[in-house]
Amino acid sequence: MAAPIAALLVAGLTATACAPESSDNSGGKDEKSGTLRVWLFQEVTNTPKEKVVDSVVTAFEKAHDGVKVDVQYIPVETRAEKIKAAFNDPKSAPDLIEYGNTDTAGYVKDGGLADVTEEFTDWSESKDTDPTAKQSVTVDGKIYGAPYFVGVRALYYRTDVFEDLGLDVPKTQDELISTAKEIRQAKPDLYGLAVGGAYTYGAMPFIWANGGEIAEGKGGSYAATIDSPQARKGIKAYTSLFGDDNCPADKCAGMGGNDTVTAFASGKAAMAIGGDFSHAAIEAGKAKGKYAVVPLPGVESGDIAPAFAGGNNLGVLNSTSHRTLAVDLMEQLASKKTQSALFDAMGFLPTFTDVRQDVAKREPFVEPFVKTLGAGAKFVPASPAWSQIDASLVLPTMFQEIVSGRKDVAAASEDAAKKMNAAFSSAG
Repeated sequence: MAAPIAALLVAGLTATACAPESSDNSGGKDEKSGTLRVWLFQEVTNTPKEKVVDSVVTAFEKAHDGVKVDVQYIPVETRAEKIKAAFNDPKSAPDLIEYGNTDTAGYVKDGGLADVTEEFTDWSESKDTDPTAKQSVTVDGKIYGAPYFVGVRALYYRTDVFEDLGLDVPKTQDELISTAKEIRQAKPDLYGLAVGGAYTYGAMPFIWANGGEIAEGKGGSYAATIDSPQARKGIKAYTSLFGDDNCPADKCAGMGGNDTVTAFASGKAAMAIGGDFSHAAIEAGKAKGKYAVVPLPGVESGDIAPAFAGGNNLGVLNSTSHRTLAVDLMEQLASKKTQSALFDAMGFLPTFTDVRQDVAKREPFVEPFVKTLGAGAKFVPASPAWSQIDASLVLPTMFQEIVSGRKDVAAASEDAAKKMNAAFSSAG
């Protein structure tokens, strides 16, 4: 089952980035004692993740006399500002961070991540890393971290609601939209399909399913294509889900991915676009035992909408004064044992091919995500500009302008394309 996944993740991600703008800020120190500071992402339901991490930290501290590990969980939505500030202020920066694979090229360009090529290559477990997952930590042939998990999204739906209303599971994008609105009409206390104006990675499959792209390579860089006719068709489909007939704009325009998952888990939505990594949160909510998951449908019956090939990595900061310890902890947190435990706790798909085969055999909920990956996933532009585009909320702003009625699809997408092209040009 791992074969189709191995073919997908970040094909072509190895970015051609400019040289890092800053160098080693550690002053040449490599201290073997003291406090290691770690920033990890806060999940919708974080306790299961904390338990896994705590067990790793306890063992690490026991094996390293005089070492303490301070773990902080930071919001994903505000990571850009916090991590950029850490790059600019080494004294307050952590030693090790979790980061999204879309941020790799930008963080390397900023000079924030340490080159750990030698240590990663010498790490005995690295040989079993999915080659495409390895690409997600690679820029210009150098390795800047360790893959932590693979993430992909599919359609969660409430089986009890569908049964009560006599509904079939949607097989096309049009059916998905009409089914969502039918549910909302029959059960006005529910969102038919929870959507978010700030949920970029939930919206992208609609754009890709309609033949659109976010951007395309041009002259060694990228040019935005978010305003193409195909992309606009997908944007129109996604934004049609905002309104009193499905997910009211005044409540849903500001929602991000975690918000939509929370709405589903808490029983406020009949459907949601969630990841394999959302499984623990939904199991812990009111929807437990009353839901199923299928791949998000494409435009034609039987098609699967291309999903964003996501996932997170762990990286050592260039400014660390505890490089050896930080690399060791990175490898422990990203190890086979830990990734298997994170799958059990959170549903995170492992980045090691052998571990992923093992978990896929024992857990049936993985199947729709494996099918989605096998159908062909897509990635964001492999440019250092993407971090800037993402942090400045170019696409969420576009969606929100449309659903608020301030701009139509053509005007909003044209403005978004201009902002993206300015970022691509400045990235070099």
